[in-house]
Amino acid sequence: MSAPQREERGAQEGRLTVRPGARGALLAGGDIVPLGYLPSSNETFLVELRAGEERGWAVYKPELGERPLHDFPPGLFRRERAAYLLSEHLGWGIVPETIIREDGPFGPGSLQSFVVADPREHYFTLVDEDPASHGQLRRMAVFDLVANNTDRKAGHVLRGAGGRIWGIDHGLCFHAQGKLRTVIWDFAGERIDDDLVDAVADLLDEVPAELAALLAAEEVRALRGRARYVLAARTLPVDESGMAFPWPLI
Repeated sequence: MSAPQREERGAQEGRLTVRPGARGALLAGGDIVPLGYLPSSNETFLVELRAGEERGWAVYKPELGERPLHDFPPGLFRRERAAYLLSEHLGWGIVPETIIREDGPFGPGSLQSFVVADPREHYFTLVDEDPASHGQLRRMAVFDLVANNTDRKAGHVLRGAGGRIWGIDHGLCFHAQGKLRTVIWDFAGERIDDDLVDAVADLLDEVPAELAALLAAEEVRALRGRARYVLAARTLPVDESGMAFPWPLI
């Protein structure tokens, strides 16, 4: 049984019950109970959050389980939180609610609301079979450009309830050097909608303090530089090399 199927079954059995508007409190203060591993290059756990009678699922990524990288320092979980803060600052709601918990069962890490989605759907199926999703996918392409996402695999694009498109797995974002690697190249060279440009332009005046505190100074400067690029170019970039893809693709 897949994780979404288990969550749906759990909800039907009354195990996953969260009052409207209470999910944030459950993320921040609920007991974290590991349920199992999720496929990832780093140690990633599906956990159940418990607070009284309320239950919910989340994705827990502890620093202890991070694989050392030569180009990113330890603490990738902070970039998960930073991506959520950027998404919220832009007003795009792409990243599920993500916080940092210091009291996780395996130490400090990020805790992200679990998105119930069909695992058979991903970026490639959406872009090929659902033209109605293209507006959200274009917005995600702009987000990845601004965040400098080096790992936008197709499986990191989920369709949740009501057709909403979510982006997950943002631990490899915000590098000071240009490292964009993504599967979202179908809209390359297209004009970026003015409302998206306007949202990004706000970063030129100020990067939110909480977001900036999670990044190095040079990464904050680079983030503003990418915002400046979007404002000047107003088009999505083209991969002239044909190699700016993550691996595996899904």
